[in-house]
Amino acid sequence: MKLVMQVKLLPTPLQAAALEATLRACNEAATWVAQVAFEQDVKNNFALRRLAYVEVKARWNLGAQVAQHVIKKTCDAYAAIKANLKAGNLGRPGSKRYRKAMGKPIVFRSEGAQPYDDRMLSWQIAERRVSIWTVRGRVKDVAFTASPEQLATLALHRRGESDLVCRDGMWFLMATCEVPETPPNTDPVDFLGIDLGIVNIVTTSDGEIMAGRELNRSRARERLLRTKLRKKNTPSAERRLKKRRRKETRRAKDINHKIAKHLVAEAERTGRGIALEDLTGIRERVRLRKPQRAIHSSWSFAQLGAFIAYKARRAGVPVVYVDPAYTSRTCAECGHIDRANRVSQAWFACRNCGVVAHADRNGSRNIRARAWELWRRGASSTAPAPPPRQRGGAGRKPGITASDARCASPAPSGAE
Repeated sequence: MKLVMQVKLLPTPLQAAALEATLRACNEAATWVAQVAFEQDVKNNFALRRLAYVEVKARWNLGAQVAQHVIKKTCDAYAAIKANLKAGNLGRPGSKRYRKAMGKPIVFRSEGAQPYDDRMLSWQIAERRVSIWTVRGRVKDVAFTASPEQLATLALHRRGESDLVCRDGMWFLMATCEVPETPPNTDPVDFLGIDLGIVNIVTTSDGEIMAGRELNRSRARERLLRTKLRKKNTPSAERRLKKRRRKETRRAKDINHKIAKHLVAEAERTGRGIALEDLTGIRERVRLRKPQRAIHSSWSFAQLGAFIAYKARRAGVPVVYVDPAYTSRTCAECGHIDRANRVSQAWFACRNCGVVAHADRNGSRNIRARAWELWRRGASSTAPAPPPRQRGGAGRKPGITASDARCASPAPSGAE
C-alpha cells in the first residue's frame, strides 16, 4: 500500500532562498501552462508538452525533468477539477460555483508543492541529507530530521516521486513509500464496535471511552481568539493569526492518529475486526441550530475513520462499515427500537426491557452486532486504500477521493 512520509527539511538561509526561488518559478510556469491549456482547450499531458515545453524551459530556466513535471502537474490539476465537476462537488451544472470552476484557468499559488523524481532529488538517508535541484543549481547537503521509524521506512520502502512543500516558513518533503500489507485476518473471533461522536470522540463496545472534552474546549478557545484578533485588525494581530494558523488542525490530527493507532493495536492483539458506521453525507442529513454548526463542522470523523482504515490495512485487521440508522435508539440487549430510549445525550434507557446503559456504549454494541452479522453472511473487509495524493498549490484545491465500497446492513434505513 502507498503511504506518504512527511520529512522536515532543515535548510540554511541560502538553501531556503534557493528552494523558495524554485517553487516560485515552477508555479509561475505552471500558471502560464494552465493559461495555454485553457485557451487552447488542451488538457492532455503529451499534447500540452508540444505547446508549452520549449517555452517553459527557456523563459523560466527550468531543466528538462522539471519542465515536464510542471506540465504534468497542470494536467493533473485540470483532471482533478473535471472529476470534481462530474462528482457534483462543485455544485450543479449552471450554478455560480460550477461556472466559476469552468470559466477561468487555474492559478497556482507561488508556494504550491512541486513534485521531484529521483533524477532531481537524491537521498542520503543514513547521513540525513538530501541533494535537490533548484533554479540556482544543485543544492547538496540539505539536512532533514526524521524519527528512527521514518528513517527505516524511507530506506526500505521509498518509491517514486516526492513533493517539495513550504508551509508557514517550514520546508517538507512528502516522500511516497510502498509499504507491504500484512495478510488480512480472514477469521476474526469478533468485532470491536466503534461509535464516533463529538462529546466522546470514540466509544468502544468494550466500554472504553475517549472523551473529546479537552479537544472541544481547545477548539472553542481557538475560535474565540481568532475572532478577537480579526476584530483588532492590526499588524500585530495579523502576525499572531498567521502564527496560530493550522494549530487546531494539527492538534486534532495528532489526537486522531493516537486514537486510531490504539484501536487498531487493540483489535490486532485480540484477533478481532473493527466495526465502524458509514457516516458519509451526515453533514447534509443533519440540521443544527447556529451555535452548534461550528462544532459539528469541525468534527473530524472522516479523518479519524481514514486513519483507522489505513492502519488496519497495514496490520491486516478487517474493517466493516455498517448502516448507522437507529444505532442510538436500538437496545443492545433486546433489540427494541424507540426514539424515547435515548433519554439524554449520555444515557440510554430501554422502554421494553428496562436496561439502563451509557448511550454511546449501547450504540457501539449495536455496531459490533451488525458487523458480526454481516461477516457471518459473507461480507469481506471494506477498509479502503489511502486516497490518492493530490498536487497542492492550485488556486482551487481538488480534494477528491475514490468512493469506497460499503457493506449494506439489514437494519431499517433512515437518518437518526
